[in-house]
Amino acid sequence: MPEPVRDTSPGASLGAFADHLGLRLTGADADEVTGEWEAGDHLHQPFGLVNGGAHCTVVETLASVGAGLWFGDRGTVVGVSNQTDFYRGVDTGALRSRATPIHRGRLQQVWVVETHDADGRLVARGQVRVQNLPVRPG
Repeated sequence: MPEPVRDTSPGASLGAFADHLGLRLTGADADEVTGEWEAGDHLHQPFGLVNGGAHCTVVETLASVGAGLWFGDRGTVVGVSNQTDFYRGVDTGALRSRATPIHRGRLQQVWVVETHDADGRLVARGQVRVQNLPVRPG
């Protein structure tokens, strides 16, 4: 199993895929994870807008970081469902995303992530269900 992200300081790398997106943490704890990224040509679908998959990746990444911070040394977490809605097409510009929990239980967590453009308009909103995988004794 891959090593989980340990460095959640602002600007820390979240891995090669998130680096390609330009996603950087601006804050992270067990109750809220925030990040910034830049819409541009490298993220466009054929019609010149940021691909929905980029939004889904940001949703999954920020929710997983928060869920992992909350679950802590009890084990690791893995996303099992990602449902993301798109409200406003974006081609260029700064984007800010914020993840917060709406359920944290023994076996699962649910996090919601909203992304806004530089003018504060809602661009996308996603919800991720995360499975908590406790450390097995022995």
